[in-house]
Parts: sequence; C-alpha cells; structure tokens
Amino acid sequence: MDSEDRETDDSRAEALRRLMAAGRANSAVTVMFHSAVAAKQGLNATEEKTLDYLERRGPLTAKDLAGLTGLAPASVTGLVDRLEAKGFVRRVKHPTDKRRVLVELDQDKIAEFAVFFEDWARDVADACEEFSTRELETVIRFLTVMTERQQRAAVRLSQA
Repeated sequence: MDSEDRETDDSRAEALRRLMAAGRANSAVTVMFHSAVAAKQGLNATEEKTLDYLERRGPLTAKDLAGLTGLAPASVTGLVDRLEAKGFVRRVKHPTDKRRVLVELDQDKIAEFAVFFEDWARDVADACEEFSTRELETVIRFLTVMTERQQRAAVRLSQA
C-alpha cells in the first residue's frame, strides 16, 4: 500500500469515526427533543412518534403500527388505548374490510403540536441555507438509507 492509499484509508476512517460521533450526538438530542415535546402533551416519546407516523401516513391498522414501530401487537393495543384515552386518536371502521379497524388522528388535537415545531422548522430552514442543493440531496440519500437500516434493526431487536 502506498502512502496515498494509506492517507485515503486514514482519512476515510477518521471521517467515519466523526460521522458516528455526530450521528450519536444527533440521535441523543433528537430523542431528548421529542421526549420534551411529548411531555408537553402528557405523552411519552413512543406515543409522540406514533402520532407522527399517523400524521405522515394517514390512518393505519394496529398491524401497520406494529410493523412501523417494531412493537408487539399487544403493546400496540395498549399504545392505541392510551392515545385514545388522551384524545389523540380514535378507532374507526376500515372502509373496505368491516372486520378491521383503523387508527386515525384527531386533527384538532394534533394541531396543538404545531407550536412546538415552529421554531425548530425555522432553525432547520436557516441551517439548510449553508448547503447547496447537491449537498442536500446527498444528505437526503444518506438519511433515507440510514432510516431504512435503523428500522430493520429495530424490528430485529423487537423480535429477538
């Protein structure tokens, strides 16, 4: 191995080390941010992120929620029960299969969350000004790949 290859390997190893450190730091503050937002509404972080899934994907079955969250079906039932008791969701009949039930958001109740994200959304938009469109596309690609991998890892952990 020549010195240029070694330098490239060393540079990549250092970049990967820094990436892992930055990812861990980002993950920690993300969990803390969402925990704080959840607490403002009397929720835990899992409940808050489940509401996020429902907001982004629309009404879902309990089975869909189990697949997305990695939670066991019994845990999803308890989760939906708690969210329903707190007024965030309701169970409705499936439009095409009367044996199934969908969990849907109470849009008025979920609107209360908007205030917690307004400042953060402005901060994100402001930070994105530092990056070119090409750089943002790379970040999007990276986050998409990592999201898919982490979701698979969560499912593996919940099934172990």
